Amino acid sequence: MESGELEESRAGKEVWRGERYVNREGIAEPLRIVFRVTKRTVDANGQALLFPKVEVESYWTSLDVDVARVIELYHAHGTSEQFHSELKTDLDLERLPSGKFQTNELVLLLGMVAYNVLRLIGQESLQGDDVPIRKRVTRRRLRSVMQDMIYLACRVVRHARRVALSFGRHCPWFDTWRRVYLQLGTA
Repeated sequence: MESGELEESRAGKEVWRGERYVNREGIAEPLRIVFRVTKRTVDANGQALLFPKVEVESYWTSLDVDVARVIELYHAHGTSEQFHSELKTDLDLERLPSGKFQTNELVLLLGMVAYNVLRLIGQESLQGDDVPIRKRVTRRRLRSVMQDMIYLACRVVRHARRVALSFGRHCPWFDTWRRVYLQLGTA
């Protein structure tokens, strides 16, 4: 490579990353292109390849951060897309209800509050050992949080001038629900 730096990687894999500036007609300042080129001569299982496999990633950017940070930010854009998808589908905010801007603004603000509360509940629910999930996860979709923590079946019981919720005896999410309620309800 005529420009760029070689990253540390496994045998049979070379990863080069760097940046170049190019001039374009009609644009006063040079444009920054950040790139990452991966050349594989051996696959991840140790099988030698007959022809090298080359992947090129290029990012035309105006960000003023180092090359590794630019690549990291562009790789993380899928996470942002997932958050937008959850807001639209899980909270059913794909189509706004009114033709009036102020009404739609209020709906979006309420959606934002609901989204943040559900994300907080989802993150807090993963902090304990009582979560009945088979595999370890770092984040839960809003739909899963609503199905597991919000839609729990219970009865409202009035006794001795008190109102309480009565959950089923074999509710798998009760311990998690109770812990999150006590953490967030007293905060």
